[in-house]
Amino acid sequence: MSIGSFIKKQFIDILQWTEDTDGVLAWRHPMEDMEIQYGGSLTVRESQMAVFVNEGKIADVFGPGMYKLTTQTLPVLTYLKNWDKLFESPFKSDVYFFSTRLQIGRKWGTAQPITIRDADFGMVRLRAFGLYSYKIVDPKLFYTEISGTRAEYTRDEVEEQLRNLLIATMTGTLGASSIPFLDMAANQPLMAQTIREKLVPEFARYGVALDNFAVTNVSLPEELQKAIDTRISMGMMGDMAKYTQYQVASSIPLAAQNEGGIAGIGAGLAAGAVMGQAMAGGLVGGVAGAPGVPAPAVPPVAAASAAAPAADDPAARLQKLKELLDKSLISQAEFDTAKAEILKKLIG
Repeated sequence: MSIGSFIKKQFIDILQWTEDTDGVLAWRHPMEDMEIQYGGSLTVRESQMAVFVNEGKIADVFGPGMYKLTTQTLPVLTYLKNWDKLFESPFKSDVYFFSTRLQIGRKWGTAQPITIRDADFGMVRLRAFGLYSYKIVDPKLFYTEISGTRAEYTRDEVEEQLRNLLIATMTGTLGASSIPFLDMAANQPLMAQTIREKLVPEFARYGVALDNFAVTNVSLPEELQKAIDTRISMGMMGDMAKYTQYQVASSIPLAAQNEGGIAGIGAGLAAGAVMGQAMAGGLVGGVAGAPGVPAPAVPPVAAASAAAPAADDPAARLQKLKELLDKSLISQAEFDTAKAEILKKLIG
């Protein structure tokens, strides 16, 4: 082999990227004096694409495969390098490789609460978190808009920009939505789908495809959460008057077993019922003041209780039954039956 052939063989470059560093999305192939020999070999693996940049301009884009760099594979360089006359000399060019693998399980979140206008609560400050996945689909656009001429561009760097884009789009989408926030928060897939539809064209501007987007958690301000909890509690409590009567009636059998028996609470029973009615009346009256909520009629329990004869006092009747039971004048079964009838009439 002649020295000329040996030297010529050393100039045949093999261009490839093994992606030995995790998290790198764009990588420039290092070349001596940035020269590529005519006839060099280019290997682009699956989940990769390569971009040739000649004299500052993108010359061509290569998908997966093995290529011999000639005028047939790089026709755009023919008029620049006289390759049509078989001028086999090295040419100056940069080769950038791009990873097109799907980047899965990437986390997003609001570093600070964002403020949106809600139909139910007015101005609301919230935080949200979730996952998304994406991949590079247009390396030429990604190169011109994001990565540029840097030796490498990492996943963390591009995701910082994508997250800012995501939060801005999320704020605008939720703020302009006519759907109440509570309805969307209760259906997180609907919220994710609404935001994703807005994000897809925004990601595409940079040569990136948004594959999946999910909302995994929405955190409300503490004061708003307390207001929601109060609303839920009121709905579960229902009729306050009956609830108070039930609580008082349930305490009578327990009081009968203690020292002083029912006599100790007999005087407070009627007052307890009156207090329950007063609490219920005040609560219902406050709610009835809201638009569209009618005020239900509250019976005058206090007056009725004051006018009722002592014989109709449930506490007195239960005390009398207990005395008869203690003196063995009635059986336990008779006592239980009579007590159940009194309590049934009391709580309705």
